[in-house]
Amino acid sequence: MRKDINNFREESLNYHSKFPSGKIQISPTKKYNSQRDLSLAYSPGVAEPCKEIARFSRDVYKYTSKGNLVAVITNGTAVLGLGNIGALASKPVMEGKAILFKIFSGIDVFDIEIDESDPEKFINVVKAISPTFGGINLEDIKAPEAFEIERRLKSELNIPVMHDDQHGTAIISGAALLNSITYVGKKIHDIKMVINGAGAAAISCARIYKHLGVKSKNILMFDSKGLLHNSRKDLNKEKKEFSVNTYYPKNLAEAIKNSDVFIGLSIGGILTPDMLKSMAKDPIVFAMANPDPEIDYDLAIKVRPDVIIATGRSDYPNQVNNVLGFPYIFRGALDVHASIINDEMKLAAIHAIASLAKEPVPEQVNIVYNKKNISFGKEYIIPKPFDNRLITRVSPAVAKAAMDSGVAKNPILDWKKYKEKLLDRMGYESKILRMIQNRARTNPKKVVFCNGEEYNILKSAQILNKEGIISIPIVLGNENRIKNLMNTNNLNVELKIIDPEKEKNIKKIEHYSQILWKRRNRKGLTLYESKIKMRTNDYFGAMMVDQGEADAVMTGYSRSFSLSLRILLEVIGRSDTFHKTAGMMILLTKRGPLFLADTSVIPNPTSEELARIALMASYVVKDFDIEPHIAMLSFQNFSSNSKISSKVSQTVAFLHKKYPDLIVDGELQPDFALNEFLLASKFPFSKLVKKKANIFIFPNLESGNMTYKFIRGLGNIPIIGPVMLGMRKPAHIMQMQSSIEEIVNLSTLCVIDAQIRKN
Repeated sequence: MRKDINNFREESLNYHSKFPSGKIQISPTKKYNSQRDLSLAYSPGVAEPCKEIARFSRDVYKYTSKGNLVAVITNGTAVLGLGNIGALASKPVMEGKAILFKIFSGIDVFDIEIDESDPEKFINVVKAISPTFGGINLEDIKAPEAFEIERRLKSELNIPVMHDDQHGTAIISGAALLNSITYVGKKIHDIKMVINGAGAAAISCARIYKHLGVKSKNILMFDSKGLLHNSRKDLNKEKKEFSVNTYYPKNLAEAIKNSDVFIGLSIGGILTPDMLKSMAKDPIVFAMANPDPEIDYDLAIKVRPDVIIATGRSDYPNQVNNVLGFPYIFRGALDVHASIINDEMKLAAIHAIASLAKEPVPEQVNIVYNKKNISFGKEYIIPKPFDNRLITRVSPAVAKAAMDSGVAKNPILDWKKYKEKLLDRMGYESKILRMIQNRARTNPKKVVFCNGEEYNILKSAQILNKEGIISIPIVLGNENRIKNLMNTNNLNVELKIIDPEKEKNIKKIEHYSQILWKRRNRKGLTLYESKIKMRTNDYFGAMMVDQGEADAVMTGYSRSFSLSLRILLEVIGRSDTFHKTAGMMILLTKRGPLFLADTSVIPNPTSEELARIALMASYVVKDFDIEPHIAMLSFQNFSSNSKISSKVSQTVAFLHKKYPDLIVDGELQPDFALNEFLLASKFPFSKLVKKKANIFIFPNLESGNMTYKFIRGLGNIPIIGPVMLGMRKPAHIMQMQSSIEEIVNLSTLCVIDAQIRKN
């Protein structure tokens, strides 16, 4: 265990220190390549928007990034589970919060760490820098100062201010509470609630619950010294709000008897099985202490099968995760230029989140969490964090509440257009990766790696195993060399190491050799040659998958693609559906994932082969719950006066006739295929005018291969692949000398491929 902790610590430090240091950077949003661009961006052109803003201050939202810029501000006095570590040491956490804002809602963030613990001075600093920002997210500030700091800034600034530590948990748990009570058929004004913990989050939760209908007299709150009651002299004004007139119950165990709801924002393990047993019928338990809940999820279910339990952990159902709220609340507040985040806006967020959980869950979410049919119930009382609908439900609800309550300065007039804009803001390049990884880890598979004597392979196997994507990685190679490499590099991971050359594997070699020889003896393969081949890692690994002893195989790290493919085809072969194989690269771009094929296999495909490539690619894309929109590429637009154009044109005509519901068009030049506005201006009849192309089929191997390698060389777009299309069983070929990131990403897709084939 100590070794695992040390490894994780080292990996975390390496992650943060890798060039460029930290987790965020500033990127230009306008062109800057010419002298004219720079003269517009700065002097003399920049003077014009400055003069406009000086004349009319509201134009700052029109001419600058203020409307999409939030400050994440802290003094580092209450950081995560680390306590008062100071402003400087808190910076990695604030950068992390900045990432969450960006990837879930498209909001840009500057993290501001203020080295000041005096509330008055802290408030003055924040007020002084506030003109820069459209909103302020206060973070990790200790109570009770946090209450006063937020109260003052909300009253003295005219932009949204929210202390997420207080309100984020309150909003998400408030939605969970509404749905839990609905599910068990209780009335919110009748329930008896016990809250253990009396910090900023607990106080905010209690206030929200009162707004939702819980009666003050039905709330008992405990801090580390016991029940909050009026005779105590150590209570601040926030705690006094929830103090009661009695000394009784004396302790938590007495208080919880016959209670309907337990809210835990305290320490792990404090809610005992006996306490849970004493609760009323259909108890509701929100055990939100991290990393250890107030009661273990599995234990709670065992003790009280009728319990609805939520925790702060992602490995259990009903995670109370603040990311369900703050990105979308600020998004809605920013978009209407709200002057404050008021109770009406927070309640709107609660009801939007709660309502979403009751709706049918899109297949995409089912796929990510490897569920057949997620539906409202005990294990699904709040939406999943990867539900893409959150931004189009919560943000509009918050924006509308701001408008209805009179705090919006820029009201939304076209809600349909606004929702489209919300989706356009999303940065899908990293989100799709997380969704792929989340889906893979729900049903880990056995993957065999043929190049086990390479550090990048072993490190990737470690990551995939620790992330729960691969159960036990199987690596092939010399056992001593692999173990030495692991020890030298402190790679602590449970592996199954198989050395095909070892004498103990002779029976397996004999068995595999017979299978291969019987398949290929009429193609010139002798039994002797078959035995030689089976002593190599690539043949052995492919045969393991062929015989069902592994779910998928990864190869190609130290061989050319063509040689690796030949081995896979000899052992595993093509699928019976298409009788062809092809390679597809996935580009993770800001406009969403783009799929490029064929980039690896068929040198000069015929019209029929192009059609098969397009269909194979479309089936893979559908597996990710993405509607395929196929652009058949050429060096001309809708012109059949060359062999290539004619071939592509014939392919499109065939697909239109045979598959009329398939969205496919061409022949198209890549710039037109990527730009629907350009396409509409010249070729308004195209099927891709209203449906952005996401699959791009190249007319020959040279064009596809050079395109993706050119993009790969630029290094600023994550790429996964090549994903093998048309193989009989899950088998994928990584690029020679792939990076660890590339291996991990392709292996993750390899696991999903195996999952799909098992269903």
